[in-house]
Amino acid sequence: MTTSTDHDSATLWRDGRPVYDRGDTVCVVGAGPSGLVAIKNLREHGFGVDCYERETGVGGGWNWRHDRSPVYGSAHLISSKPFTQYPDFPMPDDWPDYPHHSHVLSYLERYADHFDLRPHIWFGTEVVKVEPADGMRWDVTTRSTGGYGAERTHRYLGVVVANGHNWSPNLPAYQGLDDFKGRVIHSSAYKDPAELRGKRVLVIGGGNTGCDIAVEAAQQASRCWHSTRRGYWYAPKYVLGRPADQFHDAILRLRLPLWLRQWLLQRTLRLTVGDLRRFGMRRPDHKVFETHPIVNSQLIYHVGHGGIAPVPDIARFRQYSVELTDGTEVEPDIVVAATGYRPRFEFLAPETLAATPEGRPRLHLHAFSRRHPTLAVAGLLESDSGLLPLVHWQTVAIARWLRLREAAPQRAGEFWASTVAKAPERRLTGAKVQETPRHWFEVGHVDYLRALQKMIDGLAGARA
Repeated sequence: MTTSTDHDSATLWRDGRPVYDRGDTVCVVGAGPSGLVAIKNLREHGFGVDCYERETGVGGGWNWRHDRSPVYGSAHLISSKPFTQYPDFPMPDDWPDYPHHSHVLSYLERYADHFDLRPHIWFGTEVVKVEPADGMRWDVTTRSTGGYGAERTHRYLGVVVANGHNWSPNLPAYQGLDDFKGRVIHSSAYKDPAELRGKRVLVIGGGNTGCDIAVEAAQQASRCWHSTRRGYWYAPKYVLGRPADQFHDAILRLRLPLWLRQWLLQRTLRLTVGDLRRFGMRRPDHKVFETHPIVNSQLIYHVGHGGIAPVPDIARFRQYSVELTDGTEVEPDIVVAATGYRPRFEFLAPETLAATPEGRPRLHLHAFSRRHPTLAVAGLLESDSGLLPLVHWQTVAIARWLRLREAAPQRAGEFWASTVAKAPERRLTGAKVQETPRHWFEVGHVDYLRALQKMIDGLAGARA
């Protein structure tokens, strides 16, 4: 490897191509909610930051203009303002409890402007490859989005991956799907209820998106079937006049044991929602907190009014119909598969994140690579509350860890060996959540924040 000087940056060579050394700058991949807070916290800890964003604006999945955005026209938050906003940048007081997606995008744009983050973002630039380099550093190869222009490689002190995990659709391989003559779309392609008007619609999936689309189909379609694999607990958006997550947090403050909290909330749901079996829906096969929370006040209303027909899971597709696991058949014009997403890191070799054959990364606190101390992932979480407060403190921990490595390498090595490299994998939830891909990254917000606080305190102690 040879070195030359190009203005203020050293130029290295790797496999016959130039590599531009960015010194102690950190690379952030993605300018969505997680990428923005990563830029801000890294800057506040003294790092230079280059962020690469494949789209032309900030916001990630919340920016409906982006090709990969899963946002549909009526999408609202399912966590209320206090549990969604960044800790150091509150949402406006006059906004509703559950803001519309356009409010969220506006909030993220204001956040980027308030903390002057845009000068550190390279828009319209996609990351092609991230490779380990000498001395625990990273070579990041980029190009203009769409594959136009020459590729360039820069060397960074560290990399924070914040490319989101709700953009690569997971569509199950149903038997007979290729022969079905109706229209089949993943929920990521659904944007407007006008698409459903006058049609017979089958919505697959019992998550929050599937419930929202089923509610819209009940109001627009000539008929709507809603297929789920199991029974669920459906929480209303308001409990005793307060947003559901605020009610839940009030119970958490009582420090009651898990079994008692589950009993209280299940009792509350039975009193407010009722026994769903009388509507033809199945009894939940799990306790509260053992699956990702479903917050929807309108689904039961439309089931009760006949606008939504609950049906079991899909057995197979036929040419003009869909057979269900109970042997019945339905004949939809449109099938909307709200079947979730798969995490994808196209620019990283699977072994870099110690990914399982199914594609699940093995990370400490869902953030820190055990094999590569200068590689982290931000925002790879599903929570019983809002994401932004969690990823704020997550990126504070990432920034403080990288700063400790620079300031006290020996202490940093000792801390890593004792705290991260050999830390056992554990669920950061009080309850035993379901072992499904949907729940790979599920955390309880209190448990997760406590774990982050423990790490941040440990970093402070190691530096002192």
